[in-house]
Amino acid sequence: MKARVHVSLKPSVLDPQGQTITKALHSLGHNEILDVRQGKYFDIELDPKASQEVLAQKLQAISAEVLSNPVIEDFQIEVLG
Repeated sequence: MKARVHVSLKPSVLDPQGQTITKALHSLGHNEILDVRQGKYFDIELDPKASQEVLAQKLQAISAEVLSNPVIEDFQIEVLG
C-alpha cells in the first residue's frame, strides 16, 4: 500500500518560484494561465499488515513534523491503495 503526501505553501506565503513560472508561461504565450503555485510530494510505501488507524496517525504526524514546515506549508495525505 502507498500514500502520497502533497506539501504546498500556504496561500498567504509568497511563492517566488511559482511567480517566475507564471511569468515564463506568459512570455511563451500562455496568457490563460493566471497563477502557478509550486509544491512537492512524497510517495511513502506502507506496511499492508499495519492497522489503518495507526497508519493514518503516523502519516499525520510525520507530515506535520518532518515533511512540512507548519508555519508556511500545508499538506494533504492521499492513500493510493
